Amino acid sequence: MESKVRVLSQQVASQIAAGEVVNRPASVVKELVENAVDAGADSIKVVLTDAGRTSIQVTDNGCGMNSEDARTAFERHATSKIRESDDLFSLTTFGFRGEALPSIAAVAEVQLRTRTADSETGTAITIKASEIEQQEPCVCPAGSTFTVRNLFYNVPARRKFLKSNQTEFGHILTEIGRVALAHPEVAVELTHQGEQILSLPPSAIKQRIINLFGRKMNEALLPVEVETSVVRISGFCSNLDNVKGKGAKQFFFVNGRFMRHPYFHKAVLSAYEGLVPESDQPSYFLFLNVPPETIDVNIHPTKTEIKFQDEQVIWKILMAAVKETVGRFEEMPTIDFNTADMPDIPIYDASRPVTQPRVSYNPDFNPFSGSRIETGQSRANRENWSKLYGDAIERKVNDGAIPFTPMSGTLVQPEDETLKPYQFADRFILVPSEQGLMIIDQHRAHVRVLYDRFMASARSSVSASQGLLFPEMFQLSASDAAAFAELKPRFAALGFDLSDMGRGAIAVQGVPSGMEGQDYERLITDMIADLRINPTHEEERQLESMALAMARKAAIPSGRRLSEKEMQELVRSLKACSMPSRTPDAKTIYLIKSEEEISKWF
Repeated sequence: MESKVRVLSQQVASQIAAGEVVNRPASVVKELVENAVDAGADSIKVVLTDAGRTSIQVTDNGCGMNSEDARTAFERHATSKIRESDDLFSLTTFGFRGEALPSIAAVAEVQLRTRTADSETGTAITIKASEIEQQEPCVCPAGSTFTVRNLFYNVPARRKFLKSNQTEFGHILTEIGRVALAHPEVAVELTHQGEQILSLPPSAIKQRIINLFGRKMNEALLPVEVETSVVRISGFCSNLDNVKGKGAKQFFFVNGRFMRHPYFHKAVLSAYEGLVPESDQPSYFLFLNVPPETIDVNIHPTKTEIKFQDEQVIWKILMAAVKETVGRFEEMPTIDFNTADMPDIPIYDASRPVTQPRVSYNPDFNPFSGSRIETGQSRANRENWSKLYGDAIERKVNDGAIPFTPMSGTLVQPEDETLKPYQFADRFILVPSEQGLMIIDQHRAHVRVLYDRFMASARSSVSASQGLLFPEMFQLSASDAAAFAELKPRFAALGFDLSDMGRGAIAVQGVPSGMEGQDYERLITDMIADLRINPTHEEERQLESMALAMARKAAIPSGRRLSEKEMQELVRSLKACSMPSRTPDAKTIYLIKSEEEISKWF
């Protein structure tokens, strides 16, 4: 009988093993940049072509390698970081497995040029699919330059599953940002398609955060500092005015290594409990230093999952440190971190007359009227709600079937002077109907109305846009700028007139009708954050996500008192919607309590 069990060839085994370490261009960049830091480099340059698909080049001024080490480094489990198993409990480097370089060489064409500081000549070595094709002396600066070309050329199935260049570039920015935050003393440059995207000089950690995520982070951060016999914690967390529903920047580092730790994340959230809405998230950049022997980083090939010996103790220390920081600094005024280019502040003169700022105000403005898209279907809906929803139907919401509760009977028109809409708790609108009492959540109702309006405008040939008299400019982070490049056509379809000024600078020249007066920077970053949390490459789904973010931002909030006219207009507009019972994210908009149900209460 023929044997069925065979030993895989070295090439196949290498490609399988590479799948655990290298799954996209960002993985290659991460491993090479971390190796550069481990080599003692204080300057790292990354050059990309086609988001790493075609070429990735990483140059550092670290210790370099001699000819023998350069060849050995591409053998599996070859490393200079550890010698024996006990070394795993005293790690101070990123790498230690000896898997990164052989994994990269198994699925790409790799060239290495390297030289040690005490050598006159360097070594150039070329490897393709784990096979060394050439090795020869060369002239090169001290340090190492890795060039990786045609990633996954011999694994077409893996290459086929790569996302768009913008998406892959976003992942690369994320990986570089983590290393840059962990080691602010290292200069980092990133160039993509010949354009310099990042240029981070050596700096203090706060300046590095500002350089990566924008000057607004300066006024948003509070310093965290505590030292105990178990752990030393330093870094920053956001003040109460700068928590976000989406897009918060949240980073944990331990001994200079980025990590994910849901348990410690809950400790930070506990410190903000009762101070911010449950839906909001604080930003934080927290650095933990512990004895190396008290953690285990040898859990996953990505080395972002770490076990702690004193996890519960650290949880309590972390929560107390953040809570103490928020309580101590929250009421203190913030001071600009970098004042080199700040304009002079005029001295207050009490003798000068006080002038009111020029404010554009329209006393007749109604947030529910104007620019509403009138279609044949919407007019029909307003004329006969009961016919449209006379039978039980099921509609798909967010790709899931959600049963729709029919509303038989017609809605009593609010214009009837004997039956007027009534607002309760500045949140709900009460409207009598033949079926009973309709209770409408005013915020959710307006979200549905605005969402339908924005989507109708986006699907039409002409988007309703309002030009700004004075364009507003702001700076996107590098990762948001990469996402913006892909989403710019969708922004235009929704009515935004945005100009990319280069290097993440965005000029807002026009906004969709109904979005005037918003915080445009936060609106746009929230829209990008929504798609980062729930990524999709379908244009229609992207439009839906962005329109929903706009509707949430512009909708009337709970707690706002409405006039009778505003309530009437909101009810009319809701009736005209394609699905008035649910928000786009499947939340209930209204309930109906019958006379029988109400009678039982008494």
